Amino acid sequence: MSLDVSPALLEQAERGEVDEADFVDCVRTSLPYAWEMISSLVDELQAKGGPFADNQTPPPSEYERGQLLRALASDAIRGALQRHFGVRLAFQNCHRVAVFPLDSSVDERLGRFTSVRAQLLNQSPVLRDC
Repeated sequence: MSLDVSPALLEQAERGEVDEADFVDCVRTSLPYAWEMISSLVDELQAKGGPFADNQTPPPSEYERGQLLRALASDAIRGALQRHFGVRLAFQNCHRVAVFPLDSSVDERLGRFTSVRAQLLNQSPVLRDC
């Protein structure tokens, strides 16, 4: 299961539209490693500037890796996180998360980061099982 959904949030969903802030809070509490990873990268991007900020350190365990996978593989979760933080998210190799500003000036850099070439160059035998 991806998220620990409270009965109140489930009731919202059953009645119709869910308040996105409530959904984002559910993501924050359900996937704390993924949340911290993304929020720290957003902080780094805001502090240092540049075209993007990324993490290249593998998660400490499969539990944390699973949180990243669940957060970034779900269109709903990923979209909500992007809107909440005001960034675009990119993902490679089960751990390499990057945040890009919404500014179109970084579109070329985002394209290079998410290219087939970049994916191949980012391979490592250490990450073969992820």
